[in-house]
Amino acid sequence: MTKNIRLADQTIYLASKSPHRRELLQQVGIAFDVLELKEEPGSHGAVSEIPHEDEVPEIYVARVAREKADSGWATVLWHQLPKRLILAADTTVTIDGKILGKPADHAEAMAMLRLLSGRTHEVLTAVAIRFEDQINEVLHRSEVRFAKLSDDTLQAYCNSSEPYDKAGSYGIQGHAAQFIEHISGSHSGIMGLPLFETTRLLQQAGIKIL
Repeated sequence: MTKNIRLADQTIYLASKSPHRRELLQQVGIAFDVLELKEEPGSHGAVSEIPHEDEVPEIYVARVAREKADSGWATVLWHQLPKRLILAADTTVTIDGKILGKPADHAEAMAMLRLLSGRTHEVLTAVAIRFEDQINEVLHRSEVRFAKLSDDTLQAYCNSSEPYDKAGSYGIQGHAAQFIEHISGSHSGIMGLPLFETTRLLQQAGIKIL
């Protein structure tokens, strides 16, 4: 971790389009503006979420969060926006050493959920904050155990829109909450922004919380 960042501006940029990360920041009273990053390959500010060859889940999720923070800062400079702290995060689901990203289609979502059914998996969320050339980051790890799920249940779930923009093909804040037998870790971390770790990073940077 780098030396503490000190800021005068108490409003931050959230480099994420996730509505759940917005809700979590609002929950703890953090003032922010959304800075959406481009997703088209080759476009300005785009960050690829494709894992590198042989990249382990912990390294992958930390790298993507860091690249999102870097891209957010580049976007601020490119558009000559007011310089504020950038907050970025990335979440992935992992089991058996595999990275489970967002499913491309119904078949991939079914395959992921069958793999998770009746087993315990990990949810990793990396948080990175950047201001100027300084970046601080943290990695949060939670364990989630799914009940054994029938194919009919999984088919019904995958026929909804819920799995398709979420790592591991499910969201704890949605219908999939009924699949979960046990959690060890942070509910907010599984949603995509661990509030305990995030608020401490922001406090170290000079953002006042409570």
